[in-house]
Amino acid sequence: MRIVSLCPSNTELIGYLQCEHLLVGVDDYSDWPNNVQKLSRLGPDLSINMDLVEELKPDLILASLSVPGMERNINELKKRNLSFITLNPQSLNDIRKDLLTVGNLIGVGNYAEKVVKRFDEEITYYKEISDRIAYKPNIYWEWWPKPLFTPGGSNWLTEISALAGAKNLFEDHNEASVQTTWDVVKKRKPQAICLAWVGVAEKNVNKKVIQKRSGWKELRLSETDIHILEEALFCRPSPRLLVGLKKLAKLLHPATFKEDADEDVLLSVVKSVNVDKP
Repeated sequence: MRIVSLCPSNTELIGYLQCEHLLVGVDDYSDWPNNVQKLSRLGPDLSINMDLVEELKPDLILASLSVPGMERNINELKKRNLSFITLNPQSLNDIRKDLLTVGNLIGVGNYAEKVVKRFDEEITYYKEISDRIAYKPNIYWEWWPKPLFTPGGSNWLTEISALAGAKNLFEDHNEASVQTTWDVVKKRKPQAICLAWVGVAEKNVNKKVIQKRSGWKELRLSETDIHILEEALFCRPSPRLLVGLKKLAKLLHPATFKEDADEDVLLSVVKSVNVDKP
């Protein structure tokens, strides 16, 4: 079977199903698992080169609508009569469903069920602990600095925040993504700030961007209350969000969440389950 993935979260889904050997082409931003680096690159996820996709003769294309603008890819796939499915996960439950859907499509349904079982167990574990945490800081998540964009209530980061023992500052907005202003952020009085700028490496994110904004001192936050996080672990709707969850929980409540924040619990399933690869 020959599979093409048009965005990083889809590529990562295939990775957790231990089927990256079926991938023949990916978008330019797919960077996990590491062995996808050698695959044919098809352009940025918002502007896929469909001629290259066709040349790869895929049996299945994993498209997405998780980012505004991806509709163009869907329209072109339809026009060319290519075989594809469209994933549009906005929540952790959507991600678990996508694992099962794709797993069944590519012939590893039984394994997908085991991965989802571990996925559910991990979420339950964090929920039980976070429910007992008394102090839950309000987190301002910044996805983009100018103009300011932050996740809203229907975005997965609201769930991740809650599981880590915190609250998303903009969880009262129904939208998945909210455009706002620094004045509005200040009025909401965040108790922690998490910078995960979409498409920007952590090394290129500077805390001083926040500290130079007007009224920063009024928030009475210190530099240690600003956290620069890996956008790949927080901005993509894939099972890797659980790795981000572990890191965030330990960062916010180190005395409560003591386990290794770098451990990828779902990959432990990959190592322990014998899979008949299609």
